[in-house]
Amino acid sequence: MEYLLGILRGSLQDEFQVRVVFVGLVALAFLGIGLSLSMLAASAASPLRRRLHIGKGGRTKKAATNRFAKTIEPVSHYILPSKEKERSHVREQLVHAGYRSQSAMTVYYSIKLLMAMILPLLVLASAPFFPQLDASVIIFFTAAASFIGVMGPNIYLHNKVEKRQRALRHGFPDALDLLVVCVEAGLGLSAAIQRVAEEICVSYPELADDLLLVTTEIRAGIDNVAALKNLAARTGLSDIRGLVTLLSQSMRFGTSIADTLRVYSEEFRDKRMQAAEEQAAKLGTKLIFPLVTCLFPAFFVVTIGPAILKVLEAVGRL
Repeated sequence: MEYLLGILRGSLQDEFQVRVVFVGLVALAFLGIGLSLSMLAASAASPLRRRLHIGKGGRTKKAATNRFAKTIEPVSHYILPSKEKERSHVREQLVHAGYRSQSAMTVYYSIKLLMAMILPLLVLASAPFFPQLDASVIIFFTAAASFIGVMGPNIYLHNKVEKRQRALRHGFPDALDLLVVCVEAGLGLSAAIQRVAEEICVSYPELADDLLLVTTEIRAGIDNVAALKNLAARTGLSDIRGLVTLLSQSMRFGTSIADTLRVYSEEFRDKRMQAAEEQAAKLGTKLIFPLVTCLFPAFFVVTIGPAILKVLEAVGRL
C-alpha cells in the first residue's frame, strides 16, 4: 500500500487526485476478485462440467483405491476382523455409503490402523515443544489421539451413510414421478429406469448411479426382480424396498406396472406430507430452548431492569 501511494504521489501532485486514483484502483481490484470468484463458482456449479467430470472423477478415485489395496494386500488378513458378523456389518455399511469395491473393507480397516498409529506418534513428536506439560497429560493426549484414530473412521462412515441415504431420499420422489411418466409413455421397466437415470445424473448422481447399475445387471442377464432387490440392498432405504416389493408383486401377478407406480407415488406423496407435518408439529417444542436461553433473558432485562435500577437507587438514598 505504501509503495503504491509513493508511486501515485510521485506521478500526481494533488493529494486529492492521489486519493481518488488510489480508491479507484482498490475498487477495481475488489471488482476483479469478485468477478473471478463468481466465474469460478459458476464454473463449478455448471451442469455441463459436472456431467463431464462425473466419470473421470470416479475412475481416478477407483484407481487410487485399487493401488492402495494392492499395496496392503499381503497383510490384509492381519488387519481384517476375525468375526464374520462384524465383517458383514461393516461390508453392509460400506455398500450403503457407496463403497462397493472388493477392497473397500480392507482399505477401511487399513485406514483405521494407520490413524491409530500415526495420531499418537504425532502427539509424542509434538510433546517436546510443550515442556510445561506433565507426563500424565501427554499420556492422556496420546490415548485420546489413539481413540480418535480408531473411532474417527467409524464416525465418518456413519455420517457418509446418512448423507448418501439423505441424498437418495431427496431424489427418490422426482425419480419416481419420472418413472411413472416413462412407463405410461410406453417404455419398458429397464428402459424407463435407464432414461430416468440419464435425466437425474446431474441433480442426484448417487441415485442415478444405482439406477444405472440396475440396468447394467438386467443387461448382464440378472432377473428384473433380483436386480431391483439388489438396488434395495445397496441403498438400505425402506422406501425403495417397498417399491421393489410392489414391482416384484406386479411382475409376478401380471398387473400393470404403470398403475402400481402411480399408486405408490400417491402413497409416497402422502407419506412425505405426513413427515413434513410431523416436523412442523415438533417445531414448537424445539423452539422452547432457544427462547428460554436467548430471548427471555433479554426480555427480563428490558422489562424488569429499569425497575431494579430504581429500587437500587432508592435504597442507596436511605
